[in-house]
Amino acid sequence: MTKVYTSAVVLIPPEKLWAPIQTIREKYDRNFRRWMPHITLLYPFRPESEFDLLELDFKEVCKDLKPFTLNLDSFKYFKHSKQSFTIWLDPEPQQLVVILQKKIQSIVPECNDVSSFKEGFIPHLSLGQITGRDLLKVTLLDLRSHWKSLKFIVNRIFIIARNPSKNSFFQEKKIILFSK
Repeated sequence: MTKVYTSAVVLIPPEKLWAPIQTIREKYDRNFRRWMPHITLLYPFRPESEFDLLELDFKEVCKDLKPFTLNLDSFKYFKHSKQSFTIWLDPEPQQLVVILQKKIQSIVPECNDVSSFKEGFIPHLSLGQITGRDLLKVTLLDLRSHWKSLKFIVNRIFIIARNPSKNSFFQEKKIILFSK
C-alpha cells in the first residue's frame, strides 16, 4: 500500500478557537500556511484516490466512539538535537487520543509513522520550531504566562489532503463523525 505526504488523518479544533493558536504558529511555525491547527493521527496517509473506500472503514470504526472533551492547557516540547526543538500544546486527556489513533490505525496498519517512535504515539498540536535552548526557555515562559486554556469536543476526525506543489496547503476532504 502506498503512503503519501500529501494526505493525513487529523483532529482539528473548531475554527472559533484558532485565533490564539494561529497567533503563536504564525510567529514560530514554518508550516503555518500549509497546515491548519491540528493533532495528527495518521501521517503520511493513503492517496486521495483511496479516500472514498477508506471512508467506509473509518465510519465503521468511529460509529462506536463516544465524543470526548480535549483541553489545550499546557505547553511542551520535543528535542530534536542539542539546539533544535518543536513546541506544542498537550491535549488532555492524552489517553483518549491515543486510543482513537490506535483504532483508526488498525484500518491502515502501514500508516504507522506517528506511532513508530521509541515513545510511541504522542498526541500534540504543533506550534512551531525553536532553535536554541535559551530561546526555548524564554518562549515557553512567555507562552505560559499569557495562555488561556482552550477546550473543545472531539466528535469527528478529518481526512485532509493537499496537491503535490510546493506552495499547496491541506484542506478537509472527508469528515467522519462519531455516532454516539
